[in-house]
Amino acid sequence: MDALFDAITWDRDGGGIEAESFRRIEAEVDPAMRARFSDAEWRVARRLVHTTADFSILPELEFSGDPSAAGLAALRRGALIYTDSNMIRAGLSVPKLKKFYSGYERESILCPVAEPEVAAYAKERGITRALAAVELYADRLEGCIFLCGNAPLALAGVVRLAVERGVAPALIVGMPVGFVNVVESKQLLDLVKVPFVRINGRRGGSPLAVATLHAIMEEGL
Repeated sequence: MDALFDAITWDRDGGGIEAESFRRIEAEVDPAMRARFSDAEWRVARRLVHTTADFSILPELEFSGDPSAAGLAALRRGALIYTDSNMIRAGLSVPKLKKFYSGYERESILCPVAEPEVAAYAKERGITRALAAVELYADRLEGCIFLCGNAPLALAGVVRLAVERGVAPALIVGMPVGFVNVVESKQLLDLVKVPFVRINGRRGGSPLAVATLHAIMEEGL
């Protein structure tokens, strides 16, 4: 048992542990895989590897339209952040957000899936609350940062708004997870010119959507 305790590095703070984690990721990544990404893209990719401890996520990661630059520009002008789950909302770093939003308030992030009118609309239409929320709040989505880490129909819904009504978020992070509508919703992003980051296939999740925006914010700090 003493050997197990001895194997632990006790004398590093959180920042030191993160820096060492990044160093190990840089040392272990396949150079050919690293070369697929620009420096801005690699900051996001490295953060996602750090979040998952899984290098196999890298081949499925795709960037379009310089999403880091688009995300930073949106943050600097105080764009609304729309999230498809309260887990994303809770996971976003308030200290980081305050460095971009001088008057940051909780209302800077919109996650209406639990609102009574959304539940009523979803029941009336026979659709998910995630899709209902996107449809009901369509007028708030122009120029927003759209973070999808849970519900594929939220992602499909915002793409449909872009195609049919010309609603254009500043950035879409498309990382819903699961088995139904997931792959297809991500493929729909090919229909729009909005900058996006997506994880192809069935993998995704709210922590990865959060990590993506954190990595973009860190680039601008």
